Amino acid sequence: MNSADGDELNLAEDYRVCRQLNARHGKTFYLATALLPPAKRPGIHALYGFARYADDVIDLPGPGEDPATRLAELESDVRAALNGARAGTAVVRALADTVRRYDICPQLVYDFLAAMTLDLSVTRYQTFADLRGYMWGSAAVIGVQVLPILGVSGDPELARRAAGDLGIAFQLTNFIRDVAEDLARGRVYLPLDSLAAHGVTVAELHTGTMTPGIRALIAAESDRARGFYDGAAVGIGELDRDAQDCVRTASRLYGGILDEIERAGYDVFNRRARVGPGRRLRIGLPAYARAVAARR
Repeated sequence: MNSADGDELNLAEDYRVCRQLNARHGKTFYLATALLPPAKRPGIHALYGFARYADDVIDLPGPGEDPATRLAELESDVRAALNGARAGTAVVRALADTVRRYDICPQLVYDFLAAMTLDLSVTRYQTFADLRGYMWGSAAVIGVQVLPILGVSGDPELARRAAGDLGIAFQLTNFIRDVAEDLARGRVYLPLDSLAAHGVTVAELHTGTMTPGIRALIAAESDRARGFYDGAAVGIGELDRDAQDCVRTASRLYGGILDEIERAGYDVFNRRARVGPGRRLRIGLPAYARAVAARR
């Protein structure tokens, strides 16, 4: 075996690590990714795997580890890898290969890391405009990153706006579903002016008790998220035909979390909303049939 063959085998293993991260931590996205042509899946897994890895650096440090130090080390590894050096971790090696292979703008990766750095010190956002600034790096850029992998056959600007909107929709859905989990980490990702508009305080959220104000707050934020799903929907048709079912399915499945929250009376404290296997199959199987037909 020559060195090039060895490099390819090692890189395949790096992508496999990312695919496992996707399968373990992002079941909805992993299911949707299966609707893509096989050649397009590894790049999506690499981007998701890296984002998941970076998120865990912040939220799940090991014993005695300092998240700020680990994040700085990760950023150093990423910057070196995007400048041609061999990265020290599998997810960064796969990320760097994906960025080069699809000519993804490196600044999008750096914007994501900047948002992760904010999580080390910023725990509140006064307005939605403030929060949206954060979500550009933490979510919207990921939507933009995947565009060269998915392929754009139509209007590139419309596709880019829709990709950013869908990233924000996904993240807002997470923020709404994970209110209790984020509170436990000392963070509030719902805008403080939205809390105030519904007569809710952060202290009240900490009680974990559903009140009319909290119910109205969660309903309003859910409506806000649905607006971003609607905005993203108009751009899905600009993608390559063989990528549309993947994105449309991911949007429907993740948006289904909001349906479950609504069905629970907007109670985000006593049960973590999730889309069950039955609904996944009802949405996923017809989409898979369409995706196969599109590839033919």
